[in-house]
Amino acid sequence: MQKRLFVFGICLLVSCLSLAQKKSIYQKGWIDFNKNGQKDIFEDPEAEIDARVEDLLSQMNVDEKTAQCATLYGYKRVLKDELPTPGWKNEVWKDGIANIDEQLNGLKPTQYSYPYSKHAEAINTIQKWFIEETRLGIPVDFTNEGIHGLNHDKATPLPSPIAIGSTWNKNLVRQAGGIVGKEGKALGYTNIYAPILDLARDPRWGRVVECYGEDPFLVSELGIQMVKGIQSQGVASTLKHYAVYSVPKGGRDGRVRTDPHVAPRELHQMHLYPYKRLIGIAHPKGVMSSYNDWDGIPVSGSYYFLTELLRQEYGFNGYVVSDSEAVEFLHRKHHVAEDYKEGVRQVAEAGLNVRTHFTPPQDYILPLRELVNDGELSMATLDRNVKDVLRVKFELGLFDEPYVKDTKAADKIVANDTKDFVLQMAKESLVLLKNENNALPLNLNKLDNILVTGPLAVDKSVYVSRYGPQNLEVKSVLEGIQNYVGSKANVDFSLGCEVVDEAWPESEIIPIPLSNKEQQMIDAAVAKANLSDVIIAVMGEDEKRCGESRSRTSLGLPGRQFQLLQALKATGKPIVLVLINGRPLTINWENQYIPAILEAWFPNVEGPNAIAQTLFGDYNPGGKLPITFPRSVGQLELNFPYKPSSQVGQPSSGPNGTGNTSVVGELYPFGFGLSYTQFDYKNLKITPEIGKTQQQITVSVDVTNTGKVKGDEVVQLYFKDLVSSVIVYELQLRGFERISLNPGDTKTVNFTLRPEDLQLLDRDMNWTVEPGEFEVLIGASSEDIRLKRIFQLKP
Repeated sequence: MQKRLFVFGICLLVSCLSLAQKKSIYQKGWIDFNKNGQKDIFEDPEAEIDARVEDLLSQMNVDEKTAQCATLYGYKRVLKDELPTPGWKNEVWKDGIANIDEQLNGLKPTQYSYPYSKHAEAINTIQKWFIEETRLGIPVDFTNEGIHGLNHDKATPLPSPIAIGSTWNKNLVRQAGGIVGKEGKALGYTNIYAPILDLARDPRWGRVVECYGEDPFLVSELGIQMVKGIQSQGVASTLKHYAVYSVPKGGRDGRVRTDPHVAPRELHQMHLYPYKRLIGIAHPKGVMSSYNDWDGIPVSGSYYFLTELLRQEYGFNGYVVSDSEAVEFLHRKHHVAEDYKEGVRQVAEAGLNVRTHFTPPQDYILPLRELVNDGELSMATLDRNVKDVLRVKFELGLFDEPYVKDTKAADKIVANDTKDFVLQMAKESLVLLKNENNALPLNLNKLDNILVTGPLAVDKSVYVSRYGPQNLEVKSVLEGIQNYVGSKANVDFSLGCEVVDEAWPESEIIPIPLSNKEQQMIDAAVAKANLSDVIIAVMGEDEKRCGESRSRTSLGLPGRQFQLLQALKATGKPIVLVLINGRPLTINWENQYIPAILEAWFPNVEGPNAIAQTLFGDYNPGGKLPITFPRSVGQLELNFPYKPSSQVGQPSSGPNGTGNTSVVGELYPFGFGLSYTQFDYKNLKITPEIGKTQQQITVSVDVTNTGKVKGDEVVQLYFKDLVSSVIVYELQLRGFERISLNPGDTKTVNFTLRPEDLQLLDRDMNWTVEPGEFEVLIGASSEDIRLKRIFQLKP
């Protein structure tokens, strides 16, 4: 008995000493991370960050360095535990880890995602383990997705990125980024994977819904605001997907995601332009490297992309994380490495800092250690890669304040008082594509019976995405209309058809007769349509038809929706078509015969309310298309900007004329969007009209609301280089402002053209502003140009 008491006493003493040691690392104003009882340079908040990085690196062994080169995917992705367990001492992350992704965010059910304070406490518990239980106590960077709101239970939802792009509202996007960052910070996340800077140049591609648009300037302007908003809250923003990811051959993604057919000059002027611009202006702390190759070289294994361009030319100073499985693809898909270990060596040499994949981090860490220990990868290269990770952690303050200070505050911050903002974003993302004879807004006082029909009227899948908030309370468009109308009119519903038929997508290329059930569903909708005063048809794509790995071979309404719409049209009743979709659709017949069309994209949870308020005139839509709508898949690629004559019609005269074999022109151009009011443009001024190539040019224009209702206009500035040493794009967007005007009001809109806005890549691939004449074009879309004027630049 005495022996047992003695052993118990010893254990208790050791436990107390251990606890005292852990408590003692938290000193006044600093933390003794390495637990040596003295303030090292890396532990000194007053020391320069570079000095802190060097000091910490000098104390790290190979195991600790390589541990900072991998992601640990969160609970039920890779990590089996919600909170630390004794078994963690036997895992590879006993030496630390670069980041933990999507930990306890609710994407996989967990008790720690909600209430929010419980999540913040859990993150603190995990961070505490890494600080107190690893030798050097290097804190973890907690990463999470956030392209249309933070990827967390019940966080504030934003519309899909293509809808965000349709707002053309920089201030609104900046505010959205601030909300994402603030909520992430409160919950314990320190790094948000957003925004996506891919250009949506091919609407067949499944991830068009996740892009801001097709134009590099629009994408970069909105991206700048999102990054600034996120990072204003003290968390990192990680750009994705670098680079040339969004144009796989034929728009095919899924297992392909490769072989973009992009020329060198187009690569830099289009696809790399947003990254170059954002890094120079907004200074994001993260970049995600993509799966694909460019010109036969995988981007994630390219020293040119990850080091020469990104760091040496653009000035990026953060860390590069791989898209999931990008490292593995060097061997398994691209076949540029004889085995996986060689692929690890290539990405490390190229400048990849952190590998991410849905497999244990040791899958990367152990071969990386072998490469270093066997001399196949230099210690200098490993140190270079680790420094970038450490630097970001120091910049984020993880070595000074590693914990969420006030965990209870999360309950008051996340999704609190954001409902009005969510509704405003939903409203501003709506684009009015057609409004023949002022069919909209609907006058509720003159309607007794309203039929809502179409499969997207009741679909709720489009409001929640893998990369956004989870477990949201979602209403359908039907419910939004019913709630708005109330008892003022009878709102009836008929599904009409499913989103797709059983044979889809094969039915898009092999016509299949309607089944008896399908015909009965259409007949039921027609019967109700005959009893209605107006038909609101809600059609398009659901979440299974658009998104990652969901490219399409056709861009028409899927399934039997087109047949349903034709049958409804035959009733002679007025029809309003509301589109819920994630990509441009080739709605030629619809545009020809349906009097009113409202594009709503994949909206947020307030989308149904925004749609209802817009249909009945409480809100005047002012969004503009961030992407061209083609007439046919056979026209692709058809987009903006474009080279001179590359998208024109066919010659009808001359020695090589008489061409009339294809449909030409877009259905709706880039920047297009109607309003319930009208705007007049006057007094275009350029100062100076004769300047120097390195001089700023100011442009102003007066815009007046000449209609009868308040409305928003997106004033767009394009420029044209009239004569250049290389072929340039016909028009290039270089400014836009969304303004709101009451009837009769006028506002002067000012723009500044900087030298970098007028640059081109000359014949020697050098960025330069060439002297000569330039034309400024101001308008309401890329084709609706209202005013023009020429200015001249001299050497």
